[in-house]
Parts: sequence; C-alpha cells; structure tokens
Amino acid sequence: MDTTFQNLHLRTVNVMRYVMPLREGGSLPALAEADDGFDYVLKFRGAGQREKALISELMGGEIARMLGLKVPELVFAYLDEAFGRSEGDEEIQDLLKGSQGLNLGLHFLSKALTFDPGASKVNGLLASKIVWLDSFITNVDRTFRNTNMLIWKRELWLIDHGAAFLFHHSWDNWERHATGPFPSIKDHVLLPYADRLEEVNREFREKLKMDQVYTLIEALPDDWLLASRDVETAEEARSVYKQFLSLRLEYSDVFVKDAQDARQTLI
Repeated sequence: MDTTFQNLHLRTVNVMRYVMPLREGGSLPALAEADDGFDYVLKFRGAGQREKALISELMGGEIARMLGLKVPELVFAYLDEAFGRSEGDEEIQDLLKGSQGLNLGLHFLSKALTFDPGASKVNGLLASKIVWLDSFITNVDRTFRNTNMLIWKRELWLIDHGAAFLFHHSWDNWERHATGPFPSIKDHVLLPYADRLEEVNREFREKLKMDQVYTLIEALPDDWLLASRDVETAEEARSVYKQFLSLRLEYSDVFVKDAQDARQTLI
C-alpha cells in the first residue's frame, strides 16, 4: 500500500489555545495551538459556508495529496464546549461557541510566503496539474485575487479548498456538474502556464484510484454531512459524493477541453 493512501488516516487533535484570528475572506480562520504541540490554521464549522466548507477543504486537500501535490497536513481539530469563553471579541466568541466539536486544521507552515504570480513562475507541468485538480473538484478560488498557494522551503503548497465542490450547495443538479465543463477555470491564476493538460489528464486518470477516494469520503464525519439537512442520511450524502467524483473522472476530457479553450483566449 502506498504512503499516499496511508495518509488518509487523519489524526485528531484537541485545540488548546486560540492564538490569533487570520482575517482573510469571510470564514474567519484562526491560528491555534493543539495538544500535540503544533500550530494549525483552524477552519471553523460555525463560519461562512459552515460544514460544507470543511467537507470541501478535506476532500479537495486530500485528493490533491493523492495526486502528488503538496498540501499541509490536515487534521480533525476538536473544540471543547468550554473553549473560548474568555475570548473578549464577541464575534470570535460566537464563532467558537458555534464550532464546538470537530473542526478542521491545516498544519501551519511557519514563514511561508503567499504565492505572487507576478514574482514567481510555475512550470507548465505543475501548472497543468493544479489546473486539472481545480477543474476536477470545481474549485473557484485559485485566482489572481486570491491564489491560495504558498511558497514554503522553495516549493509550492496548495491551501484553502473550501470553495470547491460547487454542486453540494444545490444537490439537485449534481449530475450536470459532474459531467459538464467548469467555466470558472477561465479565471485560474495558473491557466496561462498550463500547457500540458492532455498529458496530465492521462497521468491523473491512471493515478487517481477511486477506492482511495471512497475511503476518504467514508471518513467524512456524519454530523458534517447532515448539518445542512440536504439529505436524509449521511450514507446518502456519501453516495452522491462518490458518484460525483466517479463521473467527474470519467468525463475529465470535457473539463480539460474547456480549460484548453479558455487558455487559448489568454495566450
């Protein structure tokens, strides 16, 4: 069994200390210290798109890792009901109260720099891999305005996949999203460099193993899946995610062609 598959077994840590808010976007993530001695960027179930953002973050990040892309370690982060009672900021205190239980943490990459598309270049192969990933998971949030990539130890790391899986905000049309193009790829920050999409498509169709993806989906907490009340049971939600990703891979030629067409308008 390869190490990628083994990495699907996420650790669970207990949040011990709220260090500081990271006021980026509307999700109000925070830097927090856990009981394993490490710092994490904490994504709260009580913020923004709530549990759906955590589901997207977890699935998007781990699928990226399966494909060999660099993503900070993801952990389940448990927030005790007593946590944050002494927090003076009412907005943050409300957020913490609404986030009791399992949240999601990304290992904090100390001294990492935000990727600047004007100052850093990405080779065509890596750019194509990232564009393919974001088309596959329908991630709208890797643009010039918000690249959601870091440079750490001279390597490119992907963060923030909470805006992926657009279909789960409207479950009725998930099949159309699964088999169709991804028009938002035209705004992708790396699209101009993604000149090896056909090659990457062949590689990733072989590399991405659906049994590993299904194991990941099984790891999604029931209460995250049921929080929005879009489905009757957690298993129903898992079934839709499995079907969506299976079809998405089967129809990858569609979104690759869409990305290639969008790229032609930029070069």
